Amino acid sequence: MSILARTTAGLALGTLGGLAFYALALPLPWMLGALFATMTASVAGLPVAGPMRLRPVIVAIIGVLLGSRFTPEVMAQIGDTAVTLAILTFYLICVAVVVVPFYRFVGRQDWTTAYFAGMPGGLSEMIEFGEARGANVPVIVLAHSLRIVITIALMAVLFRVVLGHEVGAAATGTGPALGLADAAILTGSAVLGGFLGIRLRLPAPTFLGPLILSAAVHLVGFTESVPPTLLVNAAQVVLGTILGCRFLGIAPAMLARSGLLSLGATVLALALAAVAGLAMGAAAGVSLDQALLALAPGGLTEMGLIALAIQADVAFVALHHVARILVVLVVAPLFVRFLPDKS
Repeated sequence: MSILARTTAGLALGTLGGLAFYALALPLPWMLGALFATMTASVAGLPVAGPMRLRPVIVAIIGVLLGSRFTPEVMAQIGDTAVTLAILTFYLICVAVVVVPFYRFVGRQDWTTAYFAGMPGGLSEMIEFGEARGANVPVIVLAHSLRIVITIALMAVLFRVVLGHEVGAAATGTGPALGLADAAILTGSAVLGGFLGIRLRLPAPTFLGPLILSAAVHLVGFTESVPPTLLVNAAQVVLGTILGCRFLGIAPAMLARSGLLSLGATVLALALAAVAGLAMGAAAGVSLDQALLALAPGGLTEMGLIALAIQADVAFVALHHVARILVVLVVAPLFVRFLPDKS
């Protein structure tokens, strides 16, 4: 099959998965339904593919959506985050100290591979650093891909079942009707924000650039509108399809082993996040659900969607995930030299 046919099949299957999860009232249905449907198909060897070229557009839409939650009231609280950012930094150190040895001794990887598989940084950056150091790249790819998938699933279930939040199809936004001027402003935020994000070399540039510009236009009052619900749901289906199709060609046995390792590593990281979240609550009065979203080792885009769905402080969550990515991006290459010899 051509790549176009495989991509069409992947999107169709992702849409069906989203519809099924929505009909069953499962958490974050459009993204998780598409993800699990296409991941199952990919592991089974079916001819599906994710529309990778659409990813910058999709994350830009979500960035604009999340940026709309940056209100003056929310931004007034940003000055109070020095304590929580310090807790975040200590949490990242603890994750590295616990999860890296987990991959070394339980996963039986060499130290370099274990280091870049266990560091809670961005997927592309950890792959690039690991490859330059001679690490086992497929192990790193699976570790981070599965970490994101497992974190999304565990967090969605946690908030629905344990904490009682409604994490349904509400990962959209509420605002006034979208007029032509509003649509032009939001589109400009997405396009110009993505361009500036790339030029300024921001982490996750096509996401953070639109988010920052969207936040700016909403803060100054140019618009109060948000992207339409249908567009946001479609973006979640595409994002879930892209995530699910990452597992194409992975042998089931390798996926099962990597899945168990990633589950163990993610549970360890989330347990540390719970402790750090309690510390945030004691030191800064941050609610545990909001702290967990800010600390969870999932993707910035995906955790932002869950924050939006449960009406948490998106700005707080996004700020801490950007800080997480930057801290790991700076620290990871510096400390790899202190690892034991590869064995």
